[in-house]
Amino acid sequence: MKFPTMWLGKSIELELSGCKLPIQGEIIDMGQDLIVVYGDQRFTYVPLHHLQSMHITKGGDASSNSSVPAPDPEMDHNNISYRKILMNARGRFSEISIGGRTLHGYITNIMNDYFIYFSPLHHSVYVSINHLKYIIPSPTNSTPYSLSQQHFPIQPASMPLSRTLDQQLQKMVGELVILNLGDKPYRAGLLKAADNNLIELVEAEGNTLIMHTDHVQTIHLP
Repeated sequence: MKFPTMWLGKSIELELSGCKLPIQGEIIDMGQDLIVVYGDQRFTYVPLHHLQSMHITKGGDASSNSSVPAPDPEMDHNNISYRKILMNARGRFSEISIGGRTLHGYITNIMNDYFIYFSPLHHSVYVSINHLKYIIPSPTNSTPYSLSQQHFPIQPASMPLSRTLDQQLQKMVGELVILNLGDKPYRAGLLKAADNNLIELVEAEGNTLIMHTDHVQTIHLP
């Protein structure tokens, strides 16, 4: 189903799976798998596969409201798509939401089904593309926490990158890993095995658990 163009220019509120608060604003662009919402002076890019519900708010025709500024041309809204926005946001300070948590940093690499996100707090985070709730790119030359560039060098991932997240998990076997940034299902421990979409993790107490990789939202090394 193609997203109906009648929603363009409408003030809306939408609920996303895994997000605690709804997103509010005006729909200013849309593609087959993504919509763009302008609100609170920010452009929020929302993959449609997390959309639970959306409705027009009171005074839903935004044409009488203050004008919306043009998006940054570097984000390129021609034939807009989720993957294209990820590519255009690479190397630009941005906010992302995953599993109810927000992170601030930079996309550094984009692979088949995951990307690398460098955060000052977590360093290199491997993020499943399917679990990203939204991304908010910041203006050019912005930096997180007002850090100067010399105090915030972007560091490359600590190991070679594979094309898929399952393959990357296999490279991490034998490493201590943290999954899902502390949100449920939170897991941390020694990655003992990764095969056939299942991972085996040994927790601090010595307990072994099995987890399906569909539930892996993020991975990072302590």
